Amino acid sequence: MSDTVIYHIDVNSAFLSWQANYMLAHGESKVDLRDIPAVVGGNEEQRHGIVLAKSPSAKAHGIHTGEPLAQAKKKCPNLTIVPPCFDIYVENSKAFIELLKEHAPVVEQYSIDEAFCDMTGMELLHGEPVAYAHRLKDEIKERLGFTVNIGISTNRLLAKMASDFRKPNRVHTLFPDEIPEKLWPLPIDDLFYVGHSTSEKLKKIGIYTIGDLAHTSLNLIRSRFKKHGEIIWNYANGNDSDMILKDKAKANKGYGNSITTHYDVTDRETALKILLSLCETVGARLRADKNYISVIAVQLVDYEFRHSSKQTTLSSTTNVTEKIYDTAVELFDKLWNHSPIRLIGVSTSRAGTDRYEQYNLFDMDKYEKLGKLNQAIDTIRDRYGEDSIKRACFIDSETEHMSGGLGRAKRAERSLQHGHR
Repeated sequence: MSDTVIYHIDVNSAFLSWQANYMLAHGESKVDLRDIPAVVGGNEEQRHGIVLAKSPSAKAHGIHTGEPLAQAKKKCPNLTIVPPCFDIYVENSKAFIELLKEHAPVVEQYSIDEAFCDMTGMELLHGEPVAYAHRLKDEIKERLGFTVNIGISTNRLLAKMASDFRKPNRVHTLFPDEIPEKLWPLPIDDLFYVGHSTSEKLKKIGIYTIGDLAHTSLNLIRSRFKKHGEIIWNYANGNDSDMILKDKAKANKGYGNSITTHYDVTDRETALKILLSLCETVGARLRADKNYISVIAVQLVDYEFRHSSKQTTLSSTTNVTEKIYDTAVELFDKLWNHSPIRLIGVSTSRAGTDRYEQYNLFDMDKYEKLGKLNQAIDTIRDRYGEDSIKRACFIDSETEHMSGGLGRAKRAERSLQHGHR
């Protein structure tokens, strides 16, 4: 065994486990959500509600994270659906990370429900690493009330792959000498950083397992998939060179959000309110990452599922919500043909840390002042919750003031990582 020992610790069905603990502890339910077909998801009456987390028995019905709630209900008519409460998840995540810091000299949080622990050199204190991982897993269950999987290896990639083996409440190893037996027989879809599109392209050239990729010429893979091909070829051979965290930390090239409405939108006022809620979220994410964008686009899908989009390039970079919104409104008015709308999206691109301004006679320092106001609002929301301050037009409105995808989960995670709450 190498001197380097890395744990990857992943909470099993985190949102559902944390929700179940809270409901049991506060008398909101006598039934443990983990013991029945249950999911955490959005409002099931709204078409954009999706599954955020699922119980083992829900998984047995073929329910997947990310699928629409309506589809999940068809698979399991007696499915229990619980709306998410991200404040609960943030508090549980904090407790999880703090416990890990009691045992590991280096803890690197990877997401709201998973972390890497560098346990190198801890054998004298904790004993044999695999046996200690079992004790740590059990301590997390006893003290915090939820289960985890722990993957152990000599680098982050292999530790993360190991933690994804059989669940829940397990410890798995994937050391370099175990790669041929444990990693290579797995389907190519299971390899970290291989998405559906890449998987299908690999299968077309005869690569069906991780071992197939590992034994294919690097030059061939590089010629077909460029830099991405080189990365996944190294992953298939168990090499990470710390690329996981570097890739994760890399700045987004673009930021976007979209929402499928739970009714057909036929009036401009409602459409613009939804547009504003999406711009609120996009702007907040940009400022959190200290990035600026110079391209803005609007996407629409009408009631007959016809797609249309329009984009423009700005003369100045920005992360100001109002600038993004004003530009999005201009694009919307050029794009919309008054057909009933089913989906509205706002996306931005050419993101980076460089900031340049080109003032004109009409706005002068307007957006500079609004930018400072945005930052003050961000600070209040980070400290007291995103619902602590909202625009007046969203009060008593059916439209959430910050919308789009898994926005609340991601923003709760960002707030946790930045240490605001």
